[in-house]
Amino acid sequence: MTEGRAAAEAGFDPARLERLDRHFAGYVDDGRLAGWELALTRHDGVVHTSSYGWRDREAEVPVDGKTVWRIASMTKPITAVAAMSLWEEGAFELTDPISRWLPEFAQPQVYVKGNHLNPFTAPSQEPIRVWHLLSHASGLSAGFMYTHVVDHLYRAAGYEWGAPPGSTLADCVRDWAALPLRFEPGTAWGYGVSTDVLGRLLEVVTGKTLDEVFTERVLRPLGMDDTGFFAEGPRADRLPAVYQRDPATGGALRNDAMSQSGRVMPTVLSGGGGLVSTLDDYTRFTRMLALEGELDGVRLLTPATVRLMRQNHLPGDLGQVSTGGFAETTFDGVGFGLGFATVLDPVKLRSPSSPGEFYWGGAYSTAFWVDPVTGITCTFMAQLFPSSTYPIRAQLRQLVYSAFTG
Repeated sequence: MTEGRAAAEAGFDPARLERLDRHFAGYVDDGRLAGWELALTRHDGVVHTSSYGWRDREAEVPVDGKTVWRIASMTKPITAVAAMSLWEEGAFELTDPISRWLPEFAQPQVYVKGNHLNPFTAPSQEPIRVWHLLSHASGLSAGFMYTHVVDHLYRAAGYEWGAPPGSTLADCVRDWAALPLRFEPGTAWGYGVSTDVLGRLLEVVTGKTLDEVFTERVLRPLGMDDTGFFAEGPRADRLPAVYQRDPATGGALRNDAMSQSGRVMPTVLSGGGGLVSTLDDYTRFTRMLALEGELDGVRLLTPATVRLMRQNHLPGDLGQVSTGGFAETTFDGVGFGLGFATVLDPVKLRSPSSPGEFYWGGAYSTAFWVDPVTGITCTFMAQLFPSSTYPIRAQLRQLVYSAFTG
């Protein structure tokens, strides 16, 4: 069966899928992207894959199915799935204070007023709980934000887009615990290092390193053999170059320093943004989520757990409870569950998405979503930093759903 016929039988118009591909090919032809790769699935099968452009434009190495992409924050849902697999075993409750395993968080302080040189804090009235980490309701922030005094304190401690040289995940968590929270846990939403702290909690709960937790609980069961914290040996040659927008020309400009990432095992195993993966591997992950926890006879989670994860766990949508700043999502009409953003109101989002669609993206312009209403998943890979450079994700939804006839 040709892909066109398979797509048509799955409810997609093949001509409109070609239009989708042409649209994003235009990003490469006019120089905005070096290259990209995408996959669409519906129900239990892949119905459309495409790629265009260069893994390394300067060396004229094309994107292909073996390209190993830096997925950055698309690591977070993998951390969440690993965590919920432990939750299913009774390893912890979602309401447990994280200080049970991370005693450095026994007495968190919340920022009240003042500047970064003289901040005033008060003891938190609520402990950070496991569900707060999963939903970014912990009050933890990050140095790459530039909207709050607490963000400045992270940068002053050596945390912006990385960590002080030689740091381990345990070192980072200890340092973050010494910094004030932006808000009382559970009262607001703020993007930051919550999932990294969750990764450390998983290490302590299991007595294993985070890479071992990922391998045992997600990667090996799903056959995600090309996913890990770095690409070693010949696989390193499959990593693409990283690009940024050239402010002079608007085209993609190679960033050689960023292009070296993912080639060696990091000292900090980041559950918030550390993995590299292939399109095929990550599509297996999205298919597992679409099938409510099971793929090819292997069950990672029960349907009830996946449904719990994709519900909004916040007191409102992000437009109401977000503290602002950068995130891999827009805010209006969007909530956040246990590891994913979730669509509450497609009209407020101005999107053809279905209510209940859940998703996330990464800083290098990668993205995925899972639509439990239509059964569609989409995974998109590119290496343009930052992901906010162009409205790729909104256009991707627009064109995918414009090709779906049901």
